[in-house]
Amino acid sequence: MMNVKRIVALAAMSGALLSPGLASAEEVVKITIIDPQSGLMGPVGASMFRQWQYAAEMANREGWAKGIKFEVQAADNKLSPQESLSILKSAIDSGVRYVAQGNGSGVGVPLQQAVQRHNERNPDEAVLYMNYAAVDPVQTNENCTFSHFRTDANVDMKVLGIVNYLAKNMADTKKVYLINQDYSFGHSVAKAAHRFLKEKMPSVEVVGEDLHPLARVTDFSQYAAKIKASGADAIITGNWGSDLALLVKAAKDAGVDAKFFTFYAGTTGVPTQIGAAGEGRVYMVDYVDRTTPAYLNAAKEFKEKYNDDFYVVAAVSNIRMLSEAMNKVGSTDPLKVAAALEGLSFESVSGPVQMRADDHQLQQPLFISSWQKLDGDKVKFDQEGTGYGWRLEHAFSAEEVAQPTTCQMKRPS
Repeated sequence: MMNVKRIVALAAMSGALLSPGLASAEEVVKITIIDPQSGLMGPVGASMFRQWQYAAEMANREGWAKGIKFEVQAADNKLSPQESLSILKSAIDSGVRYVAQGNGSGVGVPLQQAVQRHNERNPDEAVLYMNYAAVDPVQTNENCTFSHFRTDANVDMKVLGIVNYLAKNMADTKKVYLINQDYSFGHSVAKAAHRFLKEKMPSVEVVGEDLHPLARVTDFSQYAAKIKASGADAIITGNWGSDLALLVKAAKDAGVDAKFFTFYAGTTGVPTQIGAAGEGRVYMVDYVDRTTPAYLNAAKEFKEKYNDDFYVVAAVSNIRMLSEAMNKVGSTDPLKVAAALEGLSFESVSGPVQMRADDHQLQQPLFISSWQKLDGDKVKFDQEGTGYGWRLEHAFSAEEVAQPTTCQMKRPS
């Protein structure tokens, strides 16, 4: 049976249907966010939904799309592919033509395939899947589809950034430990780490490697003990949500001295666990330039309104690029919008970016930041009231982290 949250979310979808075609003055484009709103990963999904709400509010207030308003609604998938596919069907039946998802490639891959199958069978009711945080490279390589667009950087881009930073700034690193979640995303992080370490830092030894269940481990002390015993200088992990927060806590309790190199240390719940003990020891690679006026203004406004930290810049990028594509074609028809998105260049919160037509992978700069004490200068915002935040250490251009694609895109006739 549907849980209450899902019933509420799906009931909210039952308003006016979206009619593809020329945008009317009253048109509302509904976007359903399919992500966890309960369970261990619920706090992350709830915060991300608020950031999508904020992005829609910003677009509506500033009139990004001519004659169009955006409305976002959350549906709790409990991190389950099966729940996600059921939500997708209900959303489509209610007239929703845009869906977004980010929490887990284990959900993202089957969701992507389901959207594509639906579009092939029902081209007059086509749907676009906006992927803002599921980063398994397979989604823009062998599994690429016309109806999928990713605005986060993929695993290979992020791991390349981490390893290049280590090679240039921490060349004395000798031992690396890999710990990741045991599903497609975690496997791809480990694979990329082995590949790029071998290419860029051949003298580095991978002294340990663990894959653990997703969102099921509540005590990481055994993993922390293994990391400490390995003598690792650095830890590379793609963990997110509670899996990263609890790992950092266990490492802190065990006295692990190794530096953490992460993708998601800035996401809900993790900063609190990092605390003062992580100062100068926790690093993060992401697509957020926290020094731009656009970011600083958005972070301040979001904090004041939602009492939360703004980090899902991809939500803003998604609605910005949809707005520009809809303006370009004078339509909200998902297939026309998709065609307009291919090759589209636009201004993100972190600067200029481009949606690569070949595979629908956003090409954008990446940034390495370290966890440091709030100083009002290089660290202007703390997270979760800790008194600590992110200091920019290095910026990589989009060209420096770009990766080739094996995508053979099949486009609708």
